[in-house]
Amino acid sequence: MDLVHNNKMQWQHGNAICYSGYREGQNPCLGIYPSYQEIKEDLLILAENWKFIRLYDCGQHAQTVLQVIRDDGLDLKVMLGVDMAAEMSNPQCPWGAWFSEEKLNENRQHNSDEIDRLIALVEKYPEIVFSVSVGNEASVEWTDHLVPVENLIGYVRKIKSVIKHPVTFCENYVPWTNKLQDLAAELDFLSVHTYPAWEFKTMDDALEYTKQNYYSVADRYPDKPVVITEAGWTTASNGRGIDSWNASEELQAAYYEQLIEWTSTEKILTFVFEAFDEPWKGDSDPLEPEKFWGLFHVDRSPKLVMQGLYKERLAKCSV
Repeated sequence: MDLVHNNKMQWQHGNAICYSGYREGQNPCLGIYPSYQEIKEDLLILAENWKFIRLYDCGQHAQTVLQVIRDDGLDLKVMLGVDMAAEMSNPQCPWGAWFSEEKLNENRQHNSDEIDRLIALVEKYPEIVFSVSVGNEASVEWTDHLVPVENLIGYVRKIKSVIKHPVTFCENYVPWTNKLQDLAAELDFLSVHTYPAWEFKTMDDALEYTKQNYYSVADRYPDKPVVITEAGWTTASNGRGIDSWNASEELQAAYYEQLIEWTSTEKILTFVFEAFDEPWKGDSDPLEPEKFWGLFHVDRSPKLVMQGLYKERLAKCSV
């Protein structure tokens, strides 16, 4: 298989997916986490089709995931992330992101501690973790956890002073084109998010828009490997941000079929978003679109995309 590489990183191209295992009644904000057995059940499902998984923090959930992979000898490699809290207020955040200086100082300490946890987990599981991310959507204009670019650079340098794993930052495509040049220079590879449905695209132009997003970054940084760490399609919506008619299992399956064909042909490592529906996300509206990006329902039953696009692969695994 082709390799994604530069002078400091090298891995095989393969299927990749974002994983967060929170089920009904579980919520990281409330400290209610999936059990070891629940995470094991999830990873056995994912290992049938995926080689790489992406995690978003270094807390209890991630620690259990890494332990399960080691205990059961699963053939999964992990991109390990950190959960960045806001280090400055952001008046551009639509749902509010004003913080007292006291709270911002608490957040800065949290972020420093989270970096320490990341380093400790990489040192404990060096063969399972294949790369690390210094944060997720912490620089885009609408974020509620805004971190100054110079601080992100500081975290990258701290990580690199201790571990040798490749370092990235996961972000919407826009900041890469207008504010992250200095950060990009510090990273081993760049990670892009692309969501056509959030930007009012239909299936007619979804893949072309995804390509435009990706190449707006790849063409700006020709000497840096660029991967996609989030791309997906929700299967339900209350009409807020995504029209309800533009969210369905049929559309999700159609988008993934196009996405995987393109990224496989071009050997672009792509983490599809996401493994399982997460009912804790977003607001209390049962049709909040943030809850429905999974390729599997919250009860772990497969959506249409898994019955179609992955059907042959699943059949082989069951023999």
